Amino acid sequence: MSPSPRRGGGATATRERTLAKPARTPEREETQRLLRQYRKTRDPKDRDRLVDLNSDLVHYIARRFANRGEPLEDIEQVGFVGLIQAIERFDPSLENEFSTFATPTIAGEIRRYFRDRSWAVRVPRRLQENLVRVNSASQQLQNELGRTATVAEIGERLGMSPEEVLAALEVSPAQHTVSLESTGPASSDDTSTLGERLGREDENLERVEAQEMLERVMSHLTPRERQILALRFVDQLPQTEVAKRLGISQMHVSRLQRAAVDHLRHEFGDRPPT
Repeated sequence: MSPSPRRGGGATATRERTLAKPARTPEREETQRLLRQYRKTRDPKDRDRLVDLNSDLVHYIARRFANRGEPLEDIEQVGFVGLIQAIERFDPSLENEFSTFATPTIAGEIRRYFRDRSWAVRVPRRLQENLVRVNSASQQLQNELGRTATVAEIGERLGMSPEEVLAALEVSPAQHTVSLESTGPASSDDTSTLGERLGREDENLERVEAQEMLERVMSHLTPRERQILALRFVDQLPQTEVAKRLGISQMHVSRLQRAAVDHLRHEFGDRPPT
């Protein structure tokens, strides 16, 4: 029996393989060949074939994330995005197994998908990732310094500008929403809901501008013309009643009304006053 190799000394111990290499199959050999070829040519046909050869890996990983509130088909589509990213980044010269390299890439893309979907308001992924980094650095600095870290200190730790740190912190409230039916704190006597406390748009706001314009245009009319318009369109009296009240003929009322309306139409253009 030959002695087992000793650690240390001049001789270097031979490292034994603890995991068996995957069995050589036609699909595995084709994958390795296409990965080397795609690394050189970047031919989309080679990439599409690599996606087909490794589709079972995507389906297997996607099933691990099933029953979490998202359709399995959507999870698989996200997994294929991760697979394509792995194909683009894989370096065959390192002689690693592609499935070993692709698995964390596919799973990571699916996890990011669930993280994106968990936010109440959709924000760019870059800001979400920055928020995770900022929160982690803030906790570490607080443990080291014994106090809350400043924005500048967090930025220095992460290599980010203060503006980037603040932008990440500002998206934190987007992770959760507050129901309009929620009430105030339990210690408060106010039982009104948030929706009841929110301001509502005044329906008359849209009329303010038109009213100011109308008053400005009406100032150019004669007192008699303004009176006729008020009786006709505010009090909604017929021309005969207006003529009777003013002591003039109905024809005169009609001429004055037409002149006033023409003047208003000229000032307003084709847009009728509201």
